[in-house]
Amino acid sequence: MIRYHSLTVGVSTGGSRKSEREEKGDAMTGSAKVYELRIYHAVPGKLDSLVTRFRDYTDKLFVKHGMKSLAYWTALDEPVKSSTFLYILEHPSREAATANWKAFQDDPEWQTVKAKSEENGKLVEKIDSTFLTLADFSQPPPI
Repeated sequence: MIRYHSLTVGVSTGGSRKSEREEKGDAMTGSAKVYELRIYHAVPGKLDSLVTRFRDYTDKLFVKHGMKSLAYWTALDEPVKSSTFLYILEHPSREAATANWKAFQDDPEWQTVKAKSEENGKLVEKIDSTFLTLADFSQPPPI
């Protein structure tokens, strides 16, 4: 199950600024750059396999489909340390995110990688996805 959420608070692009209202409108209609925070809740005992799949395959497939990963994290403290994997993607727009995810999911290479990595059971119990825009005082990530 994937749960989607949206947070919109305005964007700073350096130079000339649009008003917060204009930026919110862009983000809501899907034409502004967005970031996607994804939190994977791994099946108990499967976090290492999930991280390995991302390291060896998934990140490369993201690039293939125009999905820019900014960073990946694992938690330092329990209870989530052994079961949570987080990352942020940058998308040119909500429309691009939707199209890129569809192309990714439909990719035969991804389907093969997913099936092979889950031969001994699924790796993920639940995925939370939240779309974000930068606050008006925040600079874009330096990546």
